Amino acid sequence: MPRIPVMINGLPGNVASTLIPHLLADETFFLVPASLTGPGTHIKTFHNDHFSFDLIRPSERDSRIKALLSEYEGLIAIDYTHPSAVNTNAIFYAAQGIPFVMGTTGGDRDALLKTVSDSAICAVIAPNMAKQIVGFQAMMAYAASNFPGLFEGYSLRIQESHQAGKADTSGTAKAMVSHFNALGIPFTVDGIEMERDPEEQKKTWRIPAEHIQGHAWHTYTLSSPDDSVCFRFTHNINGRDIYAKGTLDAVRFLKRRMNETCRGRVFSMIDVLGG
Repeated sequence: MPRIPVMINGLPGNVASTLIPHLLADETFFLVPASLTGPGTHIKTFHNDHFSFDLIRPSERDSRIKALLSEYEGLIAIDYTHPSAVNTNAIFYAAQGIPFVMGTTGGDRDALLKTVSDSAICAVIAPNMAKQIVGFQAMMAYAASNFPGLFEGYSLRIQESHQAGKADTSGTAKAMVSHFNALGIPFTVDGIEMERDPEEQKKTWRIPAEHIQGHAWHTYTLSSPDDSVCFRFTHNINGRDIYAKGTLDAVRFLKRRMNETCRGRVFSMIDVLGG
């Protein structure tokens, strides 16, 4: 079976960089030696231990992508860029006929979904590519759907800590808010407590020093009105490998759907988990 040509966009970013060894080690994929990057990137090439990428700025991408599409038939893009680029990148992929996996959070999400639904491509779009976290979210969604109002009267505290380079509030934490709302707790995304200070992360959160530059720690605390009952859900991720593995599964899933002549469909990681 021919390998799937994959273009990682967002280099030299951390999550995009984490994908490289995973793609090189998997014979399912062929890694395209180019990456869309931001206008502020000051290097023309990015090197890791085994591979070199040409970095393509927004002003160059229209002309450069045509050559890549002619060379790599069936190319799928993986997007781990910046929240400010989410919508413009999606519009670009749709115009060029490039199916994509969007792991970047932020941007106008409604506009993002509409861009795909109005196009001839399909995409996997998810605020979290970690399959186990998505499974946890699915369990909470099930509870919200089947036991509405279960925690009525309870208070909620959402705390999340990520590396200082993460520009926006966690998309996973935001997605959880709607489930807790359905369970009877009035809470808005503005109430999410973000931590980006490395010193606080080491001192107060006790995050291992080697993971300060790459982690995702979340805690959801529910307390009864008289504080006699407390439920706490915590998921702590150190490093980025868990996202890389889920992303590759999303690419495989999208490739199968492309073979079924899918058009204008937006898939989630729940769809990926279901196969």
